[in-house]
Amino acid sequence: MLLKDFIPSPAVSDYVQLYRIVHFIFGINEQVPFKAYPPRPEHCLAFYPYDTERVEYANCEKKIHSIPVVMYGQQLEVTNRFVGRNFLVFQILFHPGAFYRLTGIPAYELNNEYIDAEQIFSSQLRLVNEQLFHAADYAAMIQVANRFVLQLAKNVKKQEHAIDKVSRLLLLNNEHFSLDQLAKQSFLCTKQFERKFKERTGINPKLFARVTRFDKAFRLKNLYPYYDWLRIAMECNYHDYQHLVRDYKDFTNMTPTAFHEIESKAPERNFGLAETITL
Repeated sequence: MLLKDFIPSPAVSDYVQLYRIVHFIFGINEQVPFKAYPPRPEHCLAFYPYDTERVEYANCEKKIHSIPVVMYGQQLEVTNRFVGRNFLVFQILFHPGAFYRLTGIPAYELNNEYIDAEQIFSSQLRLVNEQLFHAADYAAMIQVANRFVLQLAKNVKKQEHAIDKVSRLLLLNNEHFSLDQLAKQSFLCTKQFERKFKERTGINPKLFARVTRFDKAFRLKNLYPYYDWLRIAMECNYHDYQHLVRDYKDFTNMTPTAFHEIESKAPERNFGLAETITL
């Protein structure tokens, strides 16, 4: 069983942050738990060569299922994901701004969306999914993905902008930056910076930084479950514990402890695995 991140080929690293492979097989008599998927700063193309998943949005009536290749944008609420017994997902996690560069579609149009990727990319996705199905091992799957993204990059729609570098910086560093500082690094006035940042990442820079910090806290708690919440808050540059609680309630409608109680029952936990700090 596997839950692991992989570095993409240098040829596609301008667009792809990482590949993530999640592979579980449950026995016929085993009860398959759902995964409460919290907001995280990502645009993701997900291939399901075996069983697909059913997705239910926690705050609304939206339910989606049986899509073999999914594109989803910035999520701002919890999605409950119900996986199959033979479940493998190959995720291509794009760098901030990369989806916009590859497609020319404003990233905010995908906010809280989970759609059939063929609406955006070509029917070639079916062939890629079949290649993943027949791949001899995980290394072969990565090669399939590298070839696919390299093909996409040949038809890039938008050029890289300084904003893309700034958003990557926010992913890596949770220190506090002022809008004026970020705009200056992007060679834009503050108003232009906010508009273009949202176009390329889906959300405004302040919210992007909040989601990024929340995601770090979520993963850090999984990595070090014995850390108390005050330490998690301090490690992730929150002002205090209550500030962390506010983000958890805003993004999950739960306290940190309550959400991680659900997280402890996620499918990967059956195999001694957990989502922790990424590459």
